[in-house]
Amino acid sequence: MAKNKKNRVMIDEASWFQFYKPSQGYWTRLGTAIGGSIMILWGAAWIIRKLEVYRSADYGQYIQIGAAVLWILIFGLLLYWLAGRNRSTVDFFISVEGEMKKVNWSTWPEVVGATKVVILFTFLTSLILFLVDTGFMLFFSTIGILKATSIGDVFRSLFGT
Repeated sequence: MAKNKKNRVMIDEASWFQFYKPSQGYWTRLGTAIGGSIMILWGAAWIIRKLEVYRSADYGQYIQIGAAVLWILIFGLLLYWLAGRNRSTVDFFISVEGEMKKVNWSTWPEVVGATKVVILFTFLTSLILFLVDTGFMLFFSTIGILKATSIGDVFRSLFGT
């Protein structure tokens, strides 16, 4: 709040219901607000389920709904303050959106190609580990440490068939 020459308090240009830097960081703030709202509603549903034990009382439903509404009110105002009014978090959201615009996103063919490579190497790695494990099993069976002599013996001992 600013003071004028006669020492009277003047209302700032930005009231409590106006956003700080409203034209900047729109998508980051919107995503944060949507994600935070989902979490707040999820928490309210959790509170209603946890207070189900009071449902049989005359005032049980009031306790459930009142606690859920209080939860939504408190954390909704906190989310509004963090995503819309707090200068440090809003400046962070604005800088995040600026940095995300600088990211060089992969094209669809690059993503598909990289996915194929990852799947191929996952299968190759699992095949190599299977062969090494089988080799160790046969080695330890040969020297008498394991009683199994084949993979079928291992499965029969594990599953009892």
